Amino acid sequence: MKIMQKLSVNTIGLAMAMTLSVIACKPSAKNEAEHKTEPASPSHQEVKLDPLDISAIESTIGMQGTENNGEYKVVVAQNDLKITVDGFQIIPPMGLGSWAAFAPGKGGVMLMGDIVVTEDDLWPVQQEVISQGLTITAIHNHFVRNNPNVMYMHIGGMGDEANLAAKVKAVFDKVKEVRGGNPADGPKAEVTNTLDTAMIAKTLGQSGEMGRGVYKVTIGRPDVALKEHGAPVSTFMGFNTWASWQGTPEKAAVAGDFTMLADEVAPVIKTLVENGIEVVAVHNHMVHEEPRIFFLHYWGTGPVEKLAKGLRAALDHTQRRE
Repeated sequence: MKIMQKLSVNTIGLAMAMTLSVIACKPSAKNEAEHKTEPASPSHQEVKLDPLDISAIESTIGMQGTENNGEYKVVVAQNDLKITVDGFQIIPPMGLGSWAAFAPGKGGVMLMGDIVVTEDDLWPVQQEVISQGLTITAIHNHFVRNNPNVMYMHIGGMGDEANLAAKVKAVFDKVKEVRGGNPADGPKAEVTNTLDTAMIAKTLGQSGEMGRGVYKVTIGRPDVALKEHGAPVSTFMGFNTWASWQGTPEKAAVAGDFTMLADEVAPVIKTLVENGIEVVAVHNHMVHEEPRIFFLHYWGTGPVEKLAKGLRAALDHTQRRE
């Protein structure tokens, strides 16, 4: 009995000692507040991006471009290519232009671009892109039944303005070499357009611009905060849905591109096909983007009002609403 009493006393003493130790070690509410790690506020997570040196780009690349909200783009119209699809002539405003865009990025300037190449251009131009240290992020078509056949090669890179501009110039120069001249120097053809552009704008919910007989509507995705290499990708940098129109009210042609999140791909394709608009390509443009984005090229011919309503129905699958 004495032994058991002794054990009980010792046990109680040990428990009290442990309790006192825990109390002594536990920080006060004040200390907890002082030592608690708070999540960084959004402002602390933002990275300040240095503005572009546009003069360095222009002097190096040797051509004038367009500035928009601190971003800069140069475009080379492919006037030398005489392309027809289903009896319609495809001119630069219908999506026949090479371009390179520069934007402030994390750790340097971000380059994104799209180079139009013929089947003869494809191999030498992609060799030039790689030899310049740029990346190829996509190669795809915009049209089917096009004569001659053309492909679109998306390129990307990071660095300083002058260095990237020199690389882009080398790629453009390679196209000139293979084609035997500057694509922009070809004849500036125009196409017929007697369409009701006000109806198109009202149906799509966005007005467009007329150029050389083509009415082009460009629609951004302000509902998606897209980033590539940690830098924002804007409508100006190619993150957009667009539609280029030509022809007559009874026989119109529309070509364009949809930008889609993963869950939007299936309903957009289904809607376009059900409305008589041909889906000719589905692909990526970027490889490090967040969130993941898919691009779809389409081609449609027929009554303009029917085409516009079909595009409107597909657009309704790609715009988030709160």
